[in-house]
Amino acid sequence: MLTVLFIITIIILLIPLLYVLSVMPRILNRPNYSIFYNQLFAHRGLHDIYPDSPENSMAAFALAVHHGFGIELDVHLTKDDIPVVFHDDNLYRICGVNQMLRDFTYEELQQFELCNTKERIPRLQDVLDLVKGQVPLLIEYKVEHNAKKLCSISNDLLTNYCGTYCIESFHPFALYWYKRNRPDIVRGQLSSNFLAEKKTVSHFLLTHLIGNFYGAPDFIAYNCLYKEEFTRRLCRKFFRTPSFAWTVKSHEQMKNCKKDFDSFIFESFIPSIENN
Repeated sequence: MLTVLFIITIIILLIPLLYVLSVMPRILNRPNYSIFYNQLFAHRGLHDIYPDSPENSMAAFALAVHHGFGIELDVHLTKDDIPVVFHDDNLYRICGVNQMLRDFTYEELQQFELCNTKERIPRLQDVLDLVKGQVPLLIEYKVEHNAKKLCSISNDLLTNYCGTYCIESFHPFALYWYKRNRPDIVRGQLSSNFLAEKKTVSHFLLTHLIGNFYGAPDFIAYNCLYKEEFTRRLCRKFFRTPSFAWTVKSHEQMKNCKKDFDSFIFESFIPSIENN
């Protein structure tokens, strides 16, 4: 009987320990990420405030630079392995074409307009050439079972970039690639309450940041609607890991998030840099 009680006690003690270890972000040899504290990132550029500046377009990025905001953007690989800036896997919502982006070469993609404007899907290199280090970049990798290729090719471009940037992804594989190959680059784990959408094991793990032990993020970018999620708060308070709020859509929402997050990804309004 005593042996059984001992085993049960050990298990009860191990569960919290295993949990803490599984959600642990990077705690040793952290790069300097102070520049990303108290930062405002325009979500896919300033894309929904001015006309003819759709999301992830050169026009939207130019406007963000003009206003002095950091830029959050999304990167996919084309059929011919060109890193391009686009959010969705499918072209339908933005280009009106019900086909997958990965099935087109970069040149083929140039036939499609962004939201019925003159803007086209830009290459990551085009955006880097536009920004030229004037504002920080927050680069999200859209991984489709190609983390190694996407990260490697994009990193080749970013190695020659003179500006400040960090990377993030929902997929821990992208963070792991940077952990192994570019530990000097600040990396972030994106997440949300995925259990509100679908209750599966993978949704549970992502919601509660169980993959942190694998990718060892330097910051957590979490859906601001679920700011009370326990693991996000644990990472910020206990491990002192910065927390980025996405996506803040009003002055009021930003005010309500101020004490819970360190930086903000915003859209649909122009926040005050001075009061941030």
